[in-house]
Amino acid sequence: MHKIGAIILAAGMSKRMGEPKLLLSIHGKPLFRYVLGPVVESSLDPIILVAGKYIEEIHQHTMDFPEIQIIFNQNYAAGMSTSLKLGIQSIKEQVDAVIIFLADQPLVSRTVIQSLMENYEASRKEGIRIVRPEYQGELGHPVLMDAELFNEFHTIEGDSGGHSIIKKYKHVMKIVSFDNPMWGADVDTPDDFMKMKQYFDSKPNEE
Repeated sequence: MHKIGAIILAAGMSKRMGEPKLLLSIHGKPLFRYVLGPVVESSLDPIILVAGKYIEEIHQHTMDFPEIQIIFNQNYAAGMSTSLKLGIQSIKEQVDAVIIFLADQPLVSRTVIQSLMENYEASRKEGIRIVRPEYQGELGHPVLMDAELFNEFHTIEGDSGGHSIIKKYKHVMKIVSFDNPMWGADVDTPDDFMKMKQYFDSKPNEE
C-alpha cells in the first residue's frame, strides 16, 4: 500500500461570496467543517490544511481534530496556486501521493475518497499518476496526484490551481464516475450557498 496524504485548500478570499464563505454556518457548523470528517475518517496521513486570512477562526473550529496540521499561507491573496505549492512543499517528503480537497465542498463523500485511493492502488503499476472524479459527466474534486508530479507544482501561478498539470498529464489520468452531482458541488456565490442550505435542509442527517 502506498502512503497517501491530504491537502485541504482553505485560504480563499471568498471574492464572489462577499464574506468569508468557509465560516458560513450550515446546521450550526461552519461550511469547511463538513470536509474534515470524511478526510480524517479515510485514514489519509498527514492531513495539511492551508489557511489564509481566517486562520484564527479555522483554528478555533478544528481544535477537536488534532490530526489536522494547519499551515498559514501568507501569500493567500496571490491565488490558489500559492496554497497548493505550500501544501505540496510541506507534504512531499512524507507521501507517495496526495489527495487535494477544496474546503468549500461540504458534501465530499468518503465513497469518492476511498474509490480514488483504490483506483490509484490498482492502476499505479499501469502508469496512472492522477485519479479524478466526475459527477454525472462533470470533472471535479478531490483529485489524487502521485508524488512523481509534485515538482510540476513549482510552475503554477495565480488562481488556476493544478489545471495545467492535469492537462499536461491527462494521458496518465484515470477518471472515476459517480452519479451524485452534489458530491462535487462547491460554494462560490450566495446562490450556491442557498442551494447547499436547501439540500442540507432536505437531508437533515447529512454529515
